[in-house]
Amino acid sequence: MAKLSIIYYSGSGNTEQMADLIGEGAESAGVEVVKSQVEAAEESLAEADFVALGSPSTGSEEVAPEIVEYIERVKDKLVGKKIGVFGSYDWGFGEWINMWIEELKNENIEVVGEGCIVHLTPDDDEKIEKCKNYGIEIVK
Repeated sequence: MAKLSIIYYSGSGNTEQMADLIGEGAESAGVEVVKSQVEAAEESLAEADFVALGSPSTGSEEVAPEIVEYIERVKDKLVGKKIGVFGSYDWGFGEWINMWIEELKNENIEVVGEGCIVHLTPDDDEKIEKCKNYGIEIVK
């Protein structure tokens, strides 16, 4: 069975909720899901067919340093895998996710679509479905 490894950092819980929903979507497509906070993630990466990386927007629309440092350590293992990126933001317009995708592409890391972002919490039907659908998109 194919496996999706969801690796994320969540400061307030919003990105973790997104990770859960993305996982539900991937499971509905018949894929095994392993979810890890970034601090404990390296073991699950080697066995993954697909990877989803999650980060809230921090500072002035930036990826959380914990995720940036993790990617730097494992970027060679990400090349050749289908990668999804997701996260929540509070202010601004979510431009950080586009910059993140561009940075990954510059490292020859393939990113699925335009990523998945939500403003604050994935707490309504539209945001919930957006996250679940992105989980399906990553594993197809």
